[in-house]
Amino acid sequence: MSRASKLTLLGTSLFAASTVGFVHFQQEAEKNAMHQGVVRDMEQLRIKKERQLDFDMQRALELEYKKEQSVHDAIAAAEAAEAKAKEKGA
Repeated sequence: MSRASKLTLLGTSLFAASTVGFVHFQQEAEKNAMHQGVVRDMEQLRIKKERQLDFDMQRALELEYKKEQSVHDAIAAAEAAEAKAKEKGA
């Protein structure tokens, strides 16, 4: 074989090997990125579930406190008082 053909064979072999290595590296990077997306989604679902549980617990506490305490609307009470005052004055 001539020197030019040996260099050509060596060059193409190195190019093919580097291409295969690069593609393998790229696939691993994409696989890791996709896995991180799944981990991130699972974390977001966990946080959403925690927030929903906190909301439900707060709702239950609110209902329990409303049963135990007499809660009234200050604005409605003021309007009712004004209405009574107008009726007495009229």
